[in-house]
This record gives sequence, structure tokens and C-alpha cells, in this order.
Amino acid sequence: MTNWAGNVAYRSPRVHHPETVEDVSGIVAASEHVRALGSRHAFSDISDTSGDLVSLERIDPQVTVAPDRRTVEVTAGTRYAELAEALHAHGLALHNLASLPHLAVGGAIATATHGSGDRSGTLASAVAEIEIVTADGEPRRVRRGDEDFHGVVVAIGALGIVTRVVLDVEETYDVAQEVHTGLAWSEALENFDAVTSSADSVSLFTTWQPEVVDQVWRKTRLAPGEAYTPLGELFGAPSADRKLHPITHVDPVHCTEQLGVPGPWHERLPHFRADHMPSAGAELQSEYLVPREHAVEAISILRALAPRFAELVQVSEIRTIAPDEHWLSSAYGRDTVGLHFTWFPRSVQVRGAAAALEEALAPFGARPHWGKVFVDTRRQVASLFPRIEDFRELRARWDPAGKFRNTFVHRHLG
Repeated sequence: MTNWAGNVAYRSPRVHHPETVEDVSGIVAASEHVRALGSRHAFSDISDTSGDLVSLERIDPQVTVAPDRRTVEVTAGTRYAELAEALHAHGLALHNLASLPHLAVGGAIATATHGSGDRSGTLASAVAEIEIVTADGEPRRVRRGDEDFHGVVVAIGALGIVTRVVLDVEETYDVAQEVHTGLAWSEALENFDAVTSSADSVSLFTTWQPEVVDQVWRKTRLAPGEAYTPLGELFGAPSADRKLHPITHVDPVHCTEQLGVPGPWHERLPHFRADHMPSAGAELQSEYLVPREHAVEAISILRALAPRFAELVQVSEIRTIAPDEHWLSSAYGRDTVGLHFTWFPRSVQVRGAAAALEEALAPFGARPHWGKVFVDTRRQVASLFPRIEDFRELRARWDPAGKFRNTFVHRHLG
């Protein structure tokens, strides 16, 4: 069995499909080595193991809204699309979503996956409580405010198998999405803060052309039923008069509604529709997250390097993320800018390009997305997280025999 993109073949001889949390407990207790599988959208070997893999997709979502309507509890194998529809039926919403609504809640949280927005944290920042089946097979609950909470939420599967999460929710809202084309790089970099703050969620898509950013997607929050006033041109970049895909030559049928047409939050915040897959997996992805104060300089360096990697790039996305307090989050402790690369599926060349990017971005303390392709040639990724020693101590307490350790964890965290 492979991941979605086909670049990782799982070594495990056994894949379990439990139907209850009690089933998960039994599997974990009986396993020597075990990992959660998630939706298989990771491009790294983060889920791989020589022991047992556990998929939670057959466990009922069990979406339960709290009486005060401030939180929702859901099983970790639930896809965000399922959760969003259930919440919307209750008149509720999440603060943000990733580009793909097809991701499993548990996996997105464990890797600090994110959407876009100056004031929007990673999906993990919405976690109020988390349940994990630990090495002895017993479920363990940790709540916001508990001593270990910020070490447990984003744990890349190294502490146990997440089975349930409680997430902050808010009253539902609408979103309108405009796409702009041909933003001059000079304007984008000179006015970077103004561009990213010009809507609630802003994404810059580029093929690293010399002169222009190909597309800018701006998503604006509205009250339900509120009319939308078009934002107009963006530093000389006009609004598109037709629906577009981030990869210009691809049919936009997979994309969420654009052209400033308001609609429910969960049908606009992702770039891609829940009832379509955006591609067949014929791609690889990398992402590096840099402190916001260094973003313009980092982007300028990548533009200078573009002749060395641009032919491998289908499209890149630049977006912003608010800071959080989770120890292994790529946005830990700092306003962050994500530099995302969707590559053609050429593994050897992509790894070479990733190594060059990591070298160029090293002076800025660029953290990789745990679920994407990265190389970490110098084995320095762990040092980019200030609380890494606290996490190692936490891991030693929770999993002293290394039941959830795998090659990925050993390689990058020691």
C-alpha cells in the first residue's frame, strides 16, 4: 500500500481497520510497533512503520456539539468535509480549513497543517482537548491548560494514536472569494503586509515567473446572507472574470466557487471542492515555514534560485499563519509565512531541489511541514523547535519502549 501520491510504500504487513476506540486500544496493547495511518495525504514517511498500521476511517464520526455551542467533539479519523457539513447544519463553523477538505482531522492536527490568514492559526490551534491511546492501550485525555497539552497536540504520531478531539467552534459565516491575476512581484514584495492583510485569507500562487505573481486568491468573511462588495484591483492586479485553477492550464471544475459569489464557509475556505479530488496524486509537495519578518527576503532569495528548480514546479503557494504554542508546530511562537511547492512527481530531482531550498532558507530558521517532502541533510530540523528537549522528555514518559517510534521520528527528532 502507498500514500496518495505513490511516493511512499508502507512497509507494514498489517493494516487494521478498527470500528471503535476500544478496538484501537486492543490493537495498540498487542503491538510492538504501531502508527496511525490517517488519510494518506502525507508526502513523507511520517506514518510508516515495520509494525502495525491503524486506520480510523471506519470509526463513526460521532460529531457532538457541546451544550454551550463553543466546542465540538469528533473522532480523529473523520474528514474535515464531513465535520464541516455537520457543523454547518448546527449553524456553527471552524475558524479555518486547509486547501483540501479531504484530510483526516487527526492527521492534520498532528502535523500542524494550516490554511491561510494573518490572524488564523494552524488547524491544531482549535484543539481544546485531545484523546490519545497510549503505549499501554489505555485512552488518555489532555485538556487545554494541562501541563503536557502543548506537547501532545502536535506530536507527529510519536506519543500514541489520537482517537478523539474537541475543537473550538464559532457561529457560522459566509465567505466570498476573488482571484486576481498578474500581480507584479515588485508590488507584491513592497506591499507584502498590505497584500496578505487585504482579506481574511490570502494566497499567492506563483510559477516563479520573473515579473509577476500568477494569481492571488482573496477570501473575505461575511455574515450569513450579507451582500459582498468586490475588493477591486490589488496593486494593479485585476480581478479575474472567469473561474481559475491555481495551475493555470488545469480545468477549475475541482475548485471552490470564485468571482466574489458568497457562500458557506466550508465551501469557500478550501481551494478545492469536497466532492472532487483536485488531482490523481500525480505530484509531490514540500513546504517551508519562515518567520514573517524574514518572508520578503526569503522570497527574494527563492526568486534568484528559481532557474535551478522552476522546471520541477507545477505551482507554489505563499500564505500566512498566526502563531501558536504547540511545541512541534511549524508556527510555534512566531507569525509565519508558508512557502509551498507542488512539484512534478520526479522524486530524485525533487529531493535535490528540496536540499537546495533548505540550504538557502537555513539562515531564516525555516521549519519544514512534517507531512511534506523534506531532506534535513544535516539533521538540524529538531533544533528549529525551541521546546524540542521538553518534547523528548515527554516522549520518554509517554512511550518509554518506543512503541510509536519509527524511522521518520528517529531521523528527525533523534
